Amino acid sequence: MKAFKYLIPESVEAAISFYQAHSETARYMAGGTDVIVKVKEGWMEPDYLISLKKIQEMAELHKNEATGELSIGALVTHATLEKSLMIRNDYPILYDAVSNIGSLQVRNMGTIGGNLINAVPSADGAIPLIALDGVALLHGPEGERSCKVIDLFIAPYQTILKPGEILKKITIPPQAPLTGSGYTKFGRRAAMELPLIGIGVLLTLDEESETCTKARICLGVAAPTPMRAQGAEAFLVGKKITEAVLIQAGNLAADESRVRDSIRGTAWHRREMIRVHVRRMGLRCLALIKEGR
Repeated sequence: MKAFKYLIPESVEAAISFYQAHSETARYMAGGTDVIVKVKEGWMEPDYLISLKKIQEMAELHKNEATGELSIGALVTHATLEKSLMIRNDYPILYDAVSNIGSLQVRNMGTIGGNLINAVPSADGAIPLIALDGVALLHGPEGERSCKVIDLFIAPYQTILKPGEILKKITIPPQAPLTGSGYTKFGRRAAMELPLIGIGVLLTLDEESETCTKARICLGVAAPTPMRAQGAEAFLVGKKITEAVLIQAGNLAADESRVRDSIRGTAWHRREMIRVHVRRMGLRCLALIKEGR
C-alpha cells in the first residue's frame, strides 16, 4: 500500500481548500469502508486522504417538525439511521435498506453519503432515497448546487460530482399522509451479501384509502445505475391497489429493467425477482398504511 498523508479538516470549506491545494493527488474519505479497501488493494493511490469525519454539520440527522422535511447529513452512518425510531416509523423503506447493509461493523462506520458517492449499481442506500424523492446538496470550489438523488449517477462508480465537490447532505420532502414504503434485496445468502437485485416500492393512497395517487418503484442492480420503473409507476397511479394490479406492475417493472447476466446472477432470474418483489413490497406498503405508518 502506498504511503499517504492524512488530513482532518473541521469544516467543508477547509476540506475543499485542502483538496484544491493537492487536487491531483487528494481524495476525500467519509467512513472509509470503501476508500481504505481501494487504497489497500492499489485501486486508489492518493498522496493525501482528506477525512471528513470531524465536520459536524455533515453528521446531523434532523426532521423539521414544522415543514416535515428530513435532513440527513452525508456523514450519518447506516447504524445511526438503523437505530433511529423516527426513521423506522416514518421512513420504513430507508430503515429496511440500511439495516441490511453489510455487517454491524460496516454499518457503524459506513456513511449514507459514502454509499451514494461510491456509485455501485448494488448500493442499498440509493434506492430508498430515490423513492423518497431525495435531493442531494453538493458543495465545491464553485459554491453549492443541488440535484435529485437519482441524477447523481452517471455510470457504475461515476457520479456528477466535479473535482473537489463534497456531498453535504440529502433532504427528503415531507411525505403525504397514507403513504407506505418498503425495500427488499435478494441475494444468494442472508448476511453480508451484495444484492442480486434490490427493489423499493412507495405508494400513497387518497383520503378514502382506495386510489393510488403516487407510486415509486425503484430498482438496484437492474441497470448500470439505480433506476425508477416509471412506466410501472404510471400504471399504478389512479388505480385501486390490489394484488392483481401489483402483479401487473411487477411485470411492467421487470420489462423496463435493463438487467444483465453476470458472474453473480442471470438476467432472467433478476427479472423474476423484480416481478415477485414488486408485488410483495406493494402489499407491505398497503399493510403499513393500514397500520397508520
